[in-house]
Amino acid sequence: MLDVSIVVPVFNEDESIPHLEKWIREVMEKHKFRYELILVDDGSDDGSWNVIEALAEIDTRIKGIKFRRNYGKSAALNTGFNAAEGDVVVTMDADLQDSPEEVPELHRMIMEDGFDLVSGWKKERHDPLSKTIPSKFFNRITRWVSGIHLNDFNCGLKAYKLAVVKSIEVYGEMHRYVPVIAKWSGFKNIGEKVVQHQERKFGEGKFNGWYRGVKGLLDLASILFVGKFGKRPMHFFGPLGGIMFLIGFFSSTYIGFIKLYRLSQGTNPGLVIENPFFFIALTCMVLGTLLFLGGFLAELIARTSTDRNAYLIEKRIGLETIQSN
Repeated sequence: MLDVSIVVPVFNEDESIPHLEKWIREVMEKHKFRYELILVDDGSDDGSWNVIEALAEIDTRIKGIKFRRNYGKSAALNTGFNAAEGDVVVTMDADLQDSPEEVPELHRMIMEDGFDLVSGWKKERHDPLSKTIPSKFFNRITRWVSGIHLNDFNCGLKAYKLAVVKSIEVYGEMHRYVPVIAKWSGFKNIGEKVVQHQERKFGEGKFNGWYRGVKGLLDLASILFVGKFGKRPMHFFGPLGGIMFLIGFFSSTYIGFIKLYRLSQGTNPGLVIENPFFFIALTCMVLGTLLFLGGFLAELIARTSTDRNAYLIEKRIGLETIQSN
């Protein structure tokens, strides 16, 4: 059994990979860890895969997976998780901004302190303001909404028990919220460790700007909804549809009562369509019906969807067929 599996998503990092592999190897051998390094090439169009192939020929502890196209970091992490076999699974970025020197302590926190997941916190960052300010804003919102007291949800350097990565599914762009996914899966013992943030040595950052933050908010709303109602969407759409339908029903009842009352009094009741409540009632009843239908359709989709993570993998090195979640 391996002590550590290190999963590294790679996208156009051919210059960084050899330095990262050497750094990881030195740290792992120094602490006498039995380890594997899983490099997931997320459709790079530079020489990243050639570098991975060359390294894997020299060291069998290095394993590679290559996507046919760019699927995103979440896809790379999920596929790496499926392949991992170590007692502790560590993720880090390939750009040399995450230090492998942190791995031994992360391993100890999982194995000895009993954490299910330990997330890195880059307390001192070497990023532009266009990246740090949105990050702080959305970390604050995520803490408030999720109830998980972490300072840096999006830090790529994290450690997990093997059971955690085998129990969760990371898709879309949900890699930012893996701690939230883990919590919804029942792994609530989540810790945090201050880690070093290295300056980027090669290339440019892949995710900068406020657009990244906007997507982060949408992803958070999605993961919270899926986490709570993913297995029972009718529990969300049903009550909402029921409330809307009842508003429309009672509004239409009120309109009918008023018209009958005026007729009984011998006064002109006027046309129903002249009453603004008629349109409110009609709209609410239609919306309520649509929400009910949406809930039934969501239930059907939730119960029949089996290929959300069906990624097209072109090549593998040192790995058998990977079982999907």
